[in-house]
Amino acid sequence: MEVTALCIRLLVTVLLLLIVQVDFSCSQTADEAFPQVDPNRQQHIEYDPIEISCEGLEGLTGWRVMRKIQDKDVQPCSPDWSKSTGPCKITNAFQTSDSGEYWCEMGEKRSNAVNITVTVGRVILESPALPVMEGKTETLRCRSKMTSSAHIADFYKDGFLIGSGSTGEMTIHHVSKADEGFYKCSITDFGDSAESWLAVRALHRETPPPSELSCHPYLILRTIFTILMVVLLLLLVGLLHCGKLRVTPTYVCVCKVCEGKCQTDPDNSVKEELT
Repeated sequence: MEVTALCIRLLVTVLLLLIVQVDFSCSQTADEAFPQVDPNRQQHIEYDPIEISCEGLEGLTGWRVMRKIQDKDVQPCSPDWSKSTGPCKITNAFQTSDSGEYWCEMGEKRSNAVNITVTVGRVILESPALPVMEGKTETLRCRSKMTSSAHIADFYKDGFLIGSGSTGEMTIHHVSKADEGFYKCSITDFGDSAESWLAVRALHRETPPPSELSCHPYLILRTIFTILMVVLLLLLVGLLHCGKLRVTPTYVCVCKVCEGKCQTDPDNSVKEELT
């Protein structure tokens, strides 16, 4: 009975772990289908280090970081295809060779893309590279590469002045879809930044895209296959360790699993039959 209870507990534990894994993969498919950018901003000053990573996306590994640089062909971040999996680490970013779209690929799977702009200008707008969740608070910063001091900055959305910040910052409270658009900033005596698109992700979508309605089929198939294998394994263990023996009233047989033998009466005449 103790072995049977242990088998049941193991089965329940494995099933719970598989359910958590599938739920985690599905949630990442819906909420985090973007590469991670460090630092998390669209604009970068030339020679800044940048890292774009796809590891852990949808709970999987083995992604390749792909990019489309201006008018060039699509290519992996690493020039060596055999070593192009893992993070894309740019030590010194250049405007001509590193500005463009970046996304993750693995087989036929592809994530959403993020835009990275490397500028030679003296002012950059620090806005997030990833979409902002609706209802959150987001702070935009205007920074000059000429000095680390804070400056009064003007902020523009779609070409219109929307506010100024004495410390070079502007905070958007309770972000909504109405805040989506092209933003730039300006610092007197230093100039304007480039424009960046601020994307807003809806908190509740009336009609989610097909990719968010369900997990990828192969994840479900993989989970089902794993469950079946675990069940079969536990059944085998049950037959070996939890099996019943039907014996005649005259003899008693006690199976020793460690020796693979049965102790019987002195004349070793045992009548047993597996049920």
